[in-house]
Amino acid sequence: MKQRQRLKHRIADIVIFGGTGDLALRKLFPALYEMERTGRFDDETRIFGASRSEHSDEDFRAKLEEAGKKFIPKGEFEPETWAKFASRIAYVQVSAGDESGFKVLHEKLSDQPDRDRVFYFSTSPALFADMAFNLKKAGLVTPNSRVVLEKPLGHDLDSCREINGQIGEVFEERQIFRIDHYLGKETVQNLMILRFANAMFEPLWNSAHIDHVQITVGEEVGVEGRWSYYDDAGAMRDMVQNHMLQLLCLVAMEPPYVLDQDAVRDEKVKVLKALQPINDSNIDSSTVRGQYRKGAVGGKEVPGYLEEEGANTDSTTETFVAIRAELDNWRWSGVPFYLRTGKRLPKRHSEIVIQFRDVPHQIFPLAKSMTNYQANKLVLRLQPDDGIHLVLNNKNPGPGLVRLRPTALNLSFAEAFGGRSPDAYERLLLDAIDGNNTLFVRRDEQDIAWQWVDAIQDAWQNNHITPKGYTAGTWGPSAAIALIERDGRTWNEEAGF
Repeated sequence: MKQRQRLKHRIADIVIFGGTGDLALRKLFPALYEMERTGRFDDETRIFGASRSEHSDEDFRAKLEEAGKKFIPKGEFEPETWAKFASRIAYVQVSAGDESGFKVLHEKLSDQPDRDRVFYFSTSPALFADMAFNLKKAGLVTPNSRVVLEKPLGHDLDSCREINGQIGEVFEERQIFRIDHYLGKETVQNLMILRFANAMFEPLWNSAHIDHVQITVGEEVGVEGRWSYYDDAGAMRDMVQNHMLQLLCLVAMEPPYVLDQDAVRDEKVKVLKALQPINDSNIDSSTVRGQYRKGAVGGKEVPGYLEEEGANTDSTTETFVAIRAELDNWRWSGVPFYLRTGKRLPKRHSEIVIQFRDVPHQIFPLAKSMTNYQANKLVLRLQPDDGIHLVLNNKNPGPGLVRLRPTALNLSFAEAFGGRSPDAYERLLLDAIDGNNTLFVRRDEQDIAWQWVDAIQDAWQNNHITPKGYTAGTWGPSAAIALIERDGRTWNEEAGF
């Protein structure tokens, strides 16, 4: 096994509730394994899986190893490292509403009563309250305990407040870590570095220099066998309320006075409060709902949303949303933020586009007539390949008339820094272990986001706005194109960089 720099974090007991579930097997345990592989665990750190099913420690470790070989990137599964990682892991049979399993868990943790404890709720939110109350009854909640809550946290403001209220009866706000894995992505974190550690961007980061902002989160996949879950959520609740609004906040926020967890989140709250309401008066001009029909994605024929396994053919749940949002504040007045997200789009593709205004006076006469001329823009690619793409205008080589050609300065994180790009859950789990909740969502953030989203949902219902069909493998309904082109702009759909 190669020698690696050891950057150890706090000693902790980590308990993954829902430990045999898809998220735990596919993301959480592979992320914890990577921490082992990069030498970030102290030797005394322990990991516990907890779920309703009956397993011995050995059976559970074998299940994790099978999943690890499937989900850990090729070349990173090292038998020696896995053996060390597995030696940290134990299993506890726990049912959310049954106190007996929590008593067994207490017995396993009681030998280290002062140690930091991280409880990760990777289960249905309907079980969160029972788990929290039973942790408290079993004496497992200490001042050094933290709870990580997996989304979705409710389906509207009222249900979100109910869950937060129940969790708040057991844990203090400083102990609650509401996770949004998009905030753990390298490019998202680098957005703050780009803005606040480089003198060239922040002076231009305002309505005087930026024409508009686009945020796209596109998925090739459909509902992947989870039709019932997705139909209760839809694209608005599943993506816009959390991921999309968090990205908008990081783009639009004011510089915090210090890189402190509450200072950063205070600035994000200000952005959410500045969002112009979308309601009955402007719902038609500001939003588009879509639902995919059968078509081809990546050369493969796929069924429509209403043809998926287990589908209700009367469903009006949206699988695509486009929104034109604006902020009522000094920095962004008059700058539209165009958001779009959907399933069964042409490719897995997430990016933020900062489109700058054109130069105030064009002295190169051919520029205006050139079909490929464009004002400067900055593209931050979140997936599939993290990177930054800055479009500048340059002279096309050759004698005669001066012709301009847009040229991109590309920064691929993989090429620039080498090796793999860490998974978002690795960073967020490390932050939870260390008690740093800067990249987690605060309760008031969540409330304000739900208020804004609920108003849109209510307006859709009040005005009987049903989803427009779009063929799988396209960029959504034609109305989404019209949404932005009415303003004389167009979606960024470049092939990549």
